[in-house]
Amino acid sequence: MEKSCTLLIHFDKGTPAIANEIKEALEGNDVSAKVDAMKKAIMLLLNGETLPQLFITIVRYVLPSEDHTVQKLLLLYLEIIEKTDAKGRVLPEMILICQNLRNNLQHPNEYIRGVTLRFLCRLNETEIIEPLIPSVLQNLEHRHPFIRRNAILAVMSIYKLPQGDQLLVDAPDMIEKVLSTEQDPSAKRNAFLMLFTCAQERATNYLLTHVDRVSEWGELLQMVVLELIRKVCRTNRGEKAKYIKIIIALLNSPSTAVIYECAGTLVSLSSAPSAIKAAANTYCQLLLSQSDNNVKLIVLDRLNELKSSHRDVMVDLIMDVLRALSSPNLDIQRKTLDIVLELITPRNINEVVLLLKKEVVKTQTGELEKNGEYRQMLIQAIHSCAIKFPEVASTVVHLLMDFLGDSNVASAIDVVVFVREIIETNPKLRVSIITRLLDTFYQIRAARVCSCALWIIGEYCLSLSEVESAIATIKQCLGDLPFYSASEEGEATDASKKTPQASSITISSRRPAVLADGTYATQSAASETAFSPPTIVQGSLASGNLRSLLLTGDFFLGAVVACTLTKLVLRLEEVQPSKVEVNKATTRTLLILVSMLQLGQSYVLPHPIDNDSYDRIVLCMRLLCNTGDEIRKIWLQSCRQSFVKMLSEKQLRETEELKAKAQVSHAQPDDLIDFYHLKSRKGMSLLELEDEVQDDLKRATGEFVKDADDANKLNRILQLTGFSDPVYAEAYVTVHHYDIVLDVTVINRTKETLQNLCLELATMGDLKLVERPQNYTLAPESSKQIKANIKVSSTETGVIFGNIVYETSNVLERTVVVLNDIHIDIMDYISPAVCSDTAFRTMWAEFEWENKVAVNTVIQDEKEFLNHIIKSINMKCLTAPSALDGECGFLAANLYAKSVFGEDALVNLSIEKQADGKLSGYIRIRSKTQGIALSLGDKITLKQKGGS
Repeated sequence: MEKSCTLLIHFDKGTPAIANEIKEALEGNDVSAKVDAMKKAIMLLLNGETLPQLFITIVRYVLPSEDHTVQKLLLLYLEIIEKTDAKGRVLPEMILICQNLRNNLQHPNEYIRGVTLRFLCRLNETEIIEPLIPSVLQNLEHRHPFIRRNAILAVMSIYKLPQGDQLLVDAPDMIEKVLSTEQDPSAKRNAFLMLFTCAQERATNYLLTHVDRVSEWGELLQMVVLELIRKVCRTNRGEKAKYIKIIIALLNSPSTAVIYECAGTLVSLSSAPSAIKAAANTYCQLLLSQSDNNVKLIVLDRLNELKSSHRDVMVDLIMDVLRALSSPNLDIQRKTLDIVLELITPRNINEVVLLLKKEVVKTQTGELEKNGEYRQMLIQAIHSCAIKFPEVASTVVHLLMDFLGDSNVASAIDVVVFVREIIETNPKLRVSIITRLLDTFYQIRAARVCSCALWIIGEYCLSLSEVESAIATIKQCLGDLPFYSASEEGEATDASKKTPQASSITISSRRPAVLADGTYATQSAASETAFSPPTIVQGSLASGNLRSLLLTGDFFLGAVVACTLTKLVLRLEEVQPSKVEVNKATTRTLLILVSMLQLGQSYVLPHPIDNDSYDRIVLCMRLLCNTGDEIRKIWLQSCRQSFVKMLSEKQLRETEELKAKAQVSHAQPDDLIDFYHLKSRKGMSLLELEDEVQDDLKRATGEFVKDADDANKLNRILQLTGFSDPVYAEAYVTVHHYDIVLDVTVINRTKETLQNLCLELATMGDLKLVERPQNYTLAPESSKQIKANIKVSSTETGVIFGNIVYETSNVLERTVVVLNDIHIDIMDYISPAVCSDTAFRTMWAEFEWENKVAVNTVIQDEKEFLNHIIKSINMKCLTAPSALDGECGFLAANLYAKSVFGEDALVNLSIEKQADGKLSGYIRIRSKTQGIALSLGDKITLKQKGGS
């Protein structure tokens, strides 16, 4: 069984010292050599060595030493050696150290006395401690506070031993007297802590008799007072009215640690609006006054908890919370914005947006490295505000459009997506947005931003002037045609004369050719003639961004340009009465499209145009040459209708998420009804009255009632032994973030008393037992509740196994009952979460761990299989329901979840229905850590067949 450790020192065991060398150094007179030898001995003992031969040497040569360092190391040595035998009896040689400890407790040097008293705090052997008690008690009245404070802790430790109340019967009386006369803050705190731990009623009486002086006490003592208040009120909530006044008084303490604890205590004890407001104000004050980023993050977490339970109070403090944006730390800024966005109301929206606009402007002038990421967060926050409150969109959209050409591509994408949504949801802003977009279009340098901006131009340019301006802007950004030039020799000229249809062949007749780098390209019939190497025409300085992006080989953007120009020409036919102008625009557009195709088929670029882009551009050319009414309707109306449908689905999804977050609680029909107006209010403060009202409201709305607790408990009970075993055991497993609590019920089914019954547990995986098991005595046919705490450090699936060991009076040997294994499920640690498609793609590209699971199921319907997987692995489907509609035999969906440790779990499901009706495909899992990818993969493999 693993021992509990009170001392932890790093030690590299690469070249361990030999026991004989340590022994020689200890026997010498060199003090520094003794110090080194003692350190080596301690490190070896901590790493599993026994070194029994050193004890007598240390007693003979180290005990008499007067050196302080040697004495300190001696006490550390005595702390970690085994002092008892296998039966728990103290070893005879331990008597040798008792006299030395007594001498140290009466030593003239304060340091030696103090460290010896501290050593006694970690001693559990009553036989060693008992003869030292008179000396310990004498030190309670020593003149030096260092000794007094350690003597009080030693008394507390002795009193807490199994037989401590017999060794020190009147310890609480003595410590209470010390507390009333003590002047040193640390010693006073230790005395109060002793009463709090060992005689809580005395500590409570002392506190209530000195209520008016609590604010004058030291910081350390005030912290223990708050801990006592929390403990008392947790066991008896009816007494909290006595202590609320003390907490309110301590909120004015000069110590930041005290006021932080005060705020937390106040929130846990009272739900009155005035108390919550006082706590929230305290947190906001700490948020601004503390320079440590970790403190700010912790305070923001507390504010986030308050926002969830007391949103109405937090709404009034939104501007105070926003002041945290002055911190340059991105995590603090992100948390602040997350909190603020859920506190926005019609009353404060204008103030919030105005401050966010100022912050955006600051990011232009600032010289910080991460200004781009901060600007992106601000843009997303403003986007969210504008969607919730469309009336503020007009105040921010033009400012944000200045960042379409931002060097941070992610930020620019967020801006253009925001503009696309606002132009649809705010028709009044359409003209001004289009005008501004055409003016700033040349500044855009990112292909994805260009694509989205071109789509906006193609869909929302409606009037004649807007359409003509848009065509002119795109033409200017493309520059002069052609995109490349070839210096042809005489033979090439003759050949071109002989083949007048070369230009038409360029579009229709193609065949693959192998380039110098080994890749394939499509070769036109016209290019078979002898040309000198062609060169790119970069265009004049006035040429814009589209040309430079096209010349890098981005033909997806070329296809978007072709579609936009086609839409603009089709719309021009509707708004332009002159057919001549329409024909001119059509001809110019066709010329641009042909030039793009020629560029794509040339050897100028390392890679030729892809087939999808080629087909799209050719489709645009055919459409411009021959347009039908149905096709015109599809291009000019259906595309925008699809976008509107997408926006409405997104809004519906967000509404459903808000509903899901809202707590639905119900009161039980037999709950007690308290009539507030019939209650006696005599002697109650305003805060107590508010608290009563809030408690009544919570009872009325069922906030104190847990949902389906009984059913959940039954599901979590695991049988550990068989019904025929002499000891029956079952466990109720509770998983709470980083802790697993096993509540084990052990029943003695025999007619005999079971002695030294011990529940021995061990773990596999990233699980760690917190405390050592204790021995119990179990009467015949009686039961015992045993709790075991286990710490969890990751989402890897863990296993808890063990046995129950006991003795009976009839059998000399110990009896062992092996327990069933408890498997800790990954599903207890992950919960469905939501993220944007962009964030999902970014994480998918970044995460290095992937687990690929082949689909193997008896389910034959694609959507039924998807729903089964979602339910089995507790994840959220990010793919919109409209994208999953229809019966095409294929289905692809993205799933997302987040663990309690902050890990992201990404799943992509791609399946196809075979001719025989069975489903095939793959489920791919990606995460930053290996554990979650493997655990989820195992879970999917187990559950995907359609089993429960």
